[in-house]
Formats: sequence, C-alpha cells, structure tokens
Amino acid sequence: MQQTTIASSARAPRPRLVTSIATTAEELREAQRLRYRVFIEGLGLKALARPDGLDCDEFDEHCDHLLVRDAITLEVVGTYRVLAPAGARRLGRFYSEGEFDMGRLNPLRGRIIEAGRACIHPAYRGGSVIMLLWAALAEYMERQGCDYLAGCASISVADGGHNAVAVYQQLRETRMGPAEYRVTPHLPFPHTKIAPAATASVPPLLKGYMRSGAWICGEPAWDPDFDSADLFLLMPLANLDARYAKHYGVDGSVEMAIAA
Repeated sequence: MQQTTIASSARAPRPRLVTSIATTAEELREAQRLRYRVFIEGLGLKALARPDGLDCDEFDEHCDHLLVRDAITLEVVGTYRVLAPAGARRLGRFYSEGEFDMGRLNPLRGRIIEAGRACIHPAYRGGSVIMLLWAALAEYMERQGCDYLAGCASISVADGGHNAVAVYQQLRETRMGPAEYRVTPHLPFPHTKIAPAATASVPPLLKGYMRSGAWICGEPAWDPDFDSADLFLLMPLANLDARYAKHYGVDGSVEMAIAA
C-alpha cells in the first residue's frame, strides 16, 4: 500500500500523520498496545487485563493491521484490523460469526472485507486519524477486489442498555438492510425488555458508518466480554469511497499528499 500523509497547513497546525500496514511483529504489537489502552484500560475491563498490556486473539495473525503513525513521535495513534476473504477461509470464519449467524451472506463471502478493532489514541480524536484509516481501508478493499465492508459496531450498555435500545430502535427504522442480508445473533441483546433512553446517542464511529451508507442487518447481539450491544453492519464500497472525508469533519485546512 502507498503511504498516505496528512501535513498541517500554517493556518491550522496539526500533527503529521502517516498510514501503513503492519509488516513486522513489533508493528503488530504497537497496534495491540493501542487497542489494549483504548478497549481494556479505557473501558475498565479488568476481567480482560493482561500483564503484557496487549489486546490480542487468534484472529490477529490472519489479519492485516492498518496503522496511523505520528511521523514526529513515531507513535501509532490509530489502527484498524482487516480480514480479507483469504484469511477468513484459513480461519474458517469471520470474527462476526462468533456473534451472528451469517449464513445468508454466503454468496458474498469472497467479496467481503471484515473490519474491526478500530481505535484512536485519545489525544488524536479530531477527525484526521479516522479519515486516514478510512482512506486506507477503501484502498485496501480495492486492492483485494472486494466491494463490501462488514463488521460489528459496539454500543456500551454501562447505562443498563437504555441507550443501546434507543439507538437500535432509531436505526432499524431508517438503516435496516435488505432481507436477504439479515443476520441472527447467537446471544441476543434483550432489547424488547429494556426501556429506551429518551434520546439516542449514536457512537461516533457507528454514526460515520450510517452516514456513509451502511446498513444494520438484524437485531443486536450481546457481547459479555466487552459489555456491549453489537450491531452487524454491511456497507458497499461504492458508498464509502467518496464520503469518508466529508463525514469526519476534515476541511480545507488539511492538505493531503501521497508518497510512493
């Protein structure tokens, strides 16, 4: 993959950011350390604490890992884990199949890239990092010859699940996918037994997916490890490619440069 950089303009100084794909064991560990900081430490998931400070599982070795690095400090400040069809075939499943029956999507398996574990360093959540990750993701999908993006989007249930119910009720009215692409949760989140919050607060990443044309493809699953309600998303690449910059707040003060 070509490296993509964002260089600051004099008018609005920002960090210089560079995207790449992890190619060494140490680069993978950098992504895993950032994931641990965001998901395990950031969410206070003590049951998943590890002495090595890494968030890792059996999927990592079969996935590619998109990285955004601060070119000055050399710190990895954003990452996305992507599973191509070949990796899914080696594993025998997508990550999402641990939570959902995806049988109806069998005709699409060779055209799906599954993305997950998206996270951004707390000090870099101004829009530029997610824009770069999505640009790299779009390029990755094109290089793989895939035209569907799939994955799970998590909604915290720390409030008892009220917001998750409100979000699901809102999205099922406007963003439910076609019947032929519906999935079924293995462990359903009991959304019919929980009162919805008065106002739905859609997590930023999920909101970005929705604005870019993603569908939710069924009822939410409950993820007891991360204490979240998870929605399965499916999005055609055609909807992603032209919209990511606009919907993540990147404006003319950021200059894009492609370096070979």
